[in-house]
Amino acid sequence: MAADSTALDRIDRAILDVLRDDARIPYQALGERVHLSANAAADRVRRLVRTGVIRRFTVDIDQAALGRDLEAVVDVHATDFERFKEEALRCPEVTWLAYVTGRNDFQVHVACEGTAGLNQLLKRFTREFGADDTVTTVVLERSR
Repeated sequence: MAADSTALDRIDRAILDVLRDDARIPYQALGERVHLSANAAADRVRRLVRTGVIRRFTVDIDQAALGRDLEAVVDVHATDFERFKEEALRCPEVTWLAYVTGRNDFQVHVACEGTAGLNQLLKRFTREFGADDTVTTVVLERSR
């Protein structure tokens, strides 16, 4: 169900800002941050979920803590879009994938165990996943 953005008031937007930083915040603390009771905050969150504004709650994993200390964005041109997408999404090094316009078909954010891990993953992209061309940009620093 598509969400109607005009139905969101300033309190809904404030709730979303808080949840973006901490989706596990207790309703009592959330309510205090947006000046509502815990029950009213919980009702608002449930409505945001029900209407599809909040699609899911997730976790932000520190990839470096898993030994994946090198991040990169890989532009991919694929011969078989569906095959590449399915295989890449099964890969633990892939943190997100976007089907994009332009010269390439996908942009893929990856977290690897150094340059050797990145090299192995790029080989898998071409040998196993159906990519016929990749351009890699190493992430030096990222915000948020």
